[in-house]
Amino acid sequence: MVHPLSNPLRSVGDRRLPRVPDPCALVVFGVTGDLAKKKLIPAVYDLANRGLLPAGFVLLGFARRDWGDGDFETLARAAAQKGARTEFRESTWSRLAESIKFLPGSFDDDHAFDTLAETLRDLDNTQGTQGNAAFYLSIPPAAFPTVLKQMQRTGMADDRESGGWRRVVVEKPFGHDLPSSKELNDLVDDVFTARDVFRIDHYLGKETVQNLLALRFANTLFEPIWNSHHVDSVQITMAEDVGIGGRAGFYEGTGAARDVLQNHLLQLLALTAMEEPVGFDAESLRTEKRKVLGALKPPRDLAAYAVRGQYDQGWLAGERVKAYRAEEGVSSESRTETYAAVRLEVETRRWAGVPFYLRTGKRLPRRVTEIGVIFHRAPVLPFAKSDTEELGANQLVVRVQPDEGVTLRFGSKVPGTTMEVRDVAMDFQYGEAFTEASPEAYERLLLDVLLGDASLFPRNEEVEESWRVIDPIEHFWAEQNDAGNAPHLYRAGEWGPKAAVDMLARDGRVWRRP
Repeated sequence: MVHPLSNPLRSVGDRRLPRVPDPCALVVFGVTGDLAKKKLIPAVYDLANRGLLPAGFVLLGFARRDWGDGDFETLARAAAQKGARTEFRESTWSRLAESIKFLPGSFDDDHAFDTLAETLRDLDNTQGTQGNAAFYLSIPPAAFPTVLKQMQRTGMADDRESGGWRRVVVEKPFGHDLPSSKELNDLVDDVFTARDVFRIDHYLGKETVQNLLALRFANTLFEPIWNSHHVDSVQITMAEDVGIGGRAGFYEGTGAARDVLQNHLLQLLALTAMEEPVGFDAESLRTEKRKVLGALKPPRDLAAYAVRGQYDQGWLAGERVKAYRAEEGVSSESRTETYAAVRLEVETRRWAGVPFYLRTGKRLPRRVTEIGVIFHRAPVLPFAKSDTEELGANQLVVRVQPDEGVTLRFGSKVPGTTMEVRDVAMDFQYGEAFTEASPEAYERLLLDVLLGDASLFPRNEEVEESWRVIDPIEHFWAEQNDAGNAPHLYRAGEWGPKAAVDMLARDGRVWRRP
């Protein structure tokens, strides 16, 4: 069975046939950065290896390096060999390498952007790109205004002038609060039309995230119980076992809530709680997600239901790891949170009274992202209390990463002469059920950009609604800093601070252990 959000279609008659984009150029600003090397270039190679790039395709890198096409090809080849999901083939690479180009320049260099505009016009004749181009802003958000204004000045963003389509891909973070998000959205929409702006959240490109919609809307089993009558609570976790690496400069000004909670986790919440859309087109999906985000309310008691933490030194995977404040580039008095947990409610008829618990953190015991739907406990009236001592609540867990799949936990009788019931699990794993490996998230999302399919990309209203939820939490934590209250410490290798455990205990609940 093919999921409605799988690759765009070549024909209405057969929904399994992928469609190849129109001839086009993909321009990557900041192409020498980690994102381009680890994700974007390998994704481009994988698309080429699967035959999903058009004959008239060009990968055009732009960065502040004194390089030529050959230097960039060497970097791109190494990136593809190291990061590609599919097998590296010389035949595929030789065809792709013919269409790899590089332009040096800084973002405030008018001449460099004039050259870029002229190069795109030349590619129409030499490569047959037909005036089509997608611009990927793999750059710090502070550089967005400069680059966008340069594109506007040179006419690169004008699809009427180019004779083809022009699209822009914007990486998170989409601002650092609601006012800055609105300012960024206004700037982008002033240069590009709204339909040509793709705000990328790579979590939405993951197969298991999209399967959440298939799970709910393609089966009669789950949707009737997907409401407050049957669901006790929902827990969404994104845990990382790594620290901040070399990202101290970024992380000190961002923190866990802005880095993960505002985008990844709220998008997962929206997909979990949304009503059934009238179709799986971009507009229908975005409309339903926005309704959920608009119905979200920040915790009324922020002190009790918005917990922040910071990892201290500890042991993880048998190794001693240092505290966040001891990381290179981090202040010894830093109050940046590396862990955030909040309790939110979706104030709709379907979800009235159901708490959504979200948590994210670094230096936790293992890397895992999952959505846990915990159902009300059964009355178990026919059973003696001793028969059900080891029986918990039914749970449906969607594992987003790393071992993608779905687990259903329910009660079953233990073999023997007595009526003893305990929890068991039925487990579905993508790797075992399907012979074809799932595309990497950036692979799918890049293809959607080139096809103009915006189904998996949040629009600006969604982003602004997310900031409306997060801003009061950030303001409260800023007040706590001013009052001299630091984030709760937790040892590396633990599942966060005790205050997060207390947050659920206050409601008579516990965090599930991934």
